[in-house]
Amino acid sequence: MKNIMRITADGMLQDSGNGIRGTRSIQFIASPNCDERPEGTAITLLVIHNISLPPGEFGGNGVTQLFTNRLQPEKHPYYATISGLKVSSHFFIRRDGGTVQFVPCNRRAWHAGSSCWRNKTRCNDFSIGIELEGSDDTPFTHAQYTALAELTQCLCAQYPVSDIVGHSHIAPERKTDPGPHFSWRTYAELLGNKACMTQSAAQPYITFRPTVAENHVNSS
Repeated sequence: MKNIMRITADGMLQDSGNGIRGTRSIQFIASPNCDERPEGTAITLLVIHNISLPPGEFGGNGVTQLFTNRLQPEKHPYYATISGLKVSSHFFIRRDGGTVQFVPCNRRAWHAGSSCWRNKTRCNDFSIGIELEGSDDTPFTHAQYTALAELTQCLCAQYPVSDIVGHSHIAPERKTDPGPHFSWRTYAELLGNKACMTQSAAQPYITFRPTVAENHVNSS
């Protein structure tokens, strides 16, 4: 998959055409919900989430409002339960593949919460969070998988990413996303021969290895 996107030195997503591969938009909306990563911390993990606001409804501005602390609790009963949250992700991929960046990759977005991966806690410190517009009950779109794979390749070219997991992998007692309708196999196939899909007790996850000759499935 040829990728014309890149991550700049300050952690911003750019492309050389009109959006991702010239077909989808890239937008930056600054979230205040971020801070500096611990000094010297390498970015080694990508975390895939799903989100929709109101729950199960797509195409609105609820996610942007949540990540910029502008959610209006009177607009929907669910909003009243989350309006005080201070959360963000680095990226949000809409149903049509349009991508919004909220936090520069070099900074720490607040997406993982209490979390642990490979015996390392505080996954926000060393990860990049990617939200897909969706839910546990709805299949994701081809445009989202394509945009996600292209973004992933771009991030892995810039940072020493070794693992790509779901929120459910790093916070299994609290989270279920990206959910049962997320196809890890489709994602891995789009990533090409550097992606190795590994089975876990719950959902598969992906290890990203520049030396892997071809996609394959491990058991663990």
